[in-house]
Amino acid sequence: MKIGSQAHKELFCRSFMESHQDMEPEKLMWPKLEGSDLERLQQIPFWEEALNTELEAGQKIAAYLPMISDPLLQEAVALMGEEEAAHGRLFKYMIQHYGIEVPGHAPAPLPKNIEQAFIDFGYGECLDAFLGFGLFKIARQSAFLPEPMFNIFDRLLQDETRHIVFFVNWVAYLLSTRGQGAPLFRSAHTLLYYGRAVQRLLGVVGRSAESSGNSFSATEASVFLEGFNINKLISTCLEENARRMSVFDDRLLKPQFLPSLAQVALSGMNLFSKRDTQTAKANLLKQ
Repeated sequence: MKIGSQAHKELFCRSFMESHQDMEPEKLMWPKLEGSDLERLQQIPFWEEALNTELEAGQKIAAYLPMISDPLLQEAVALMGEEEAAHGRLFKYMIQHYGIEVPGHAPAPLPKNIEQAFIDFGYGECLDAFLGFGLFKIARQSAFLPEPMFNIFDRLLQDETRHIVFFVNWVAYLLSTRGQGAPLFRSAHTLLYYGRAVQRLLGVVGRSAESSGNSFSATEASVFLEGFNINKLISTCLEENARRMSVFDDRLLKPQFLPSLAQVALSGMNLFSKRDTQTAKANLLKQ
C-alpha cells in the first residue's frame, strides 16, 4: 500500500466509517453506585478535563471541516466529529447522573490556526490513548470501579483507538500529498507534535492536581496504585496497545512512535534492574 495513494485514502476512510457504532450515552447500562464506589468516582479529579477535551475536539473538527475539499475525507472527519460529540455527551451525562462536582471551567477558545489545532488534537489523542490503554487495564484489574463502569469506558476506548489509527493514516496521507512524505520529514513532524502533546498533558495533570487538592491521591488512589510501578505501567501499555491494534487491517499505519519509545524505556529499566540485582548479590557474597 503506497502511502498517499488513492487506495490508501479509500482504505483508511472506509475502514473508519464502516467500523462506526452508534452511541447514545443516556441509554447505556449505567450502574447504580453507592457508598465508596460512588465516592471514588466523584473524587477522580479529571472529569471536567475529559469533558472539555471532547467539547474542544468537536469545535476543532467542526471548524476544520470546511477546509477539507475531498468529499471522502470530509465525510470521515465529520463522523469523527459526531463521535467526539457523543463522547462529550457521555461525560456530561455521567457528571450529572452521579452528582460529580466540577469547577465549571469553560472549554478553551478555538486557536487561529485551525489545521494545526486539529493536528494537535490528533497527536494528543495518540498520547492519551496509549497511556489510557495501560491505566485502564490496571484500574480494571484492581476493581477500582464496578465492572459495568469499565464496560462503558471500554466502548469509549474502542472509539479512541479507531480515531488514532485514522489520524496517523490521515496525517501521513496529508504530508505525502503535500510533498512532505519523506521518512525524515514525517519523523520530525511526529517529534514536534508529540512534544506539544506532552506539554498539554502536563498542563492537564497540573490543573487536575490543583483543583482536587490531596483528597484523591491520599485516599482513593491507594486502591488503584496497589502494586503499581512504572515498569508495570509501561509493559501494560505496550501489551494493551498491541492487543487493540491487532484488529486493524495490516495495510493501515498504526501509531509507532510511543510504543517504540516505551519499549526502549522498558528495556533500559529492565537492564538497570538486572544490574542492580547482580550488584546486590555480589555484595552479599563478599560479606
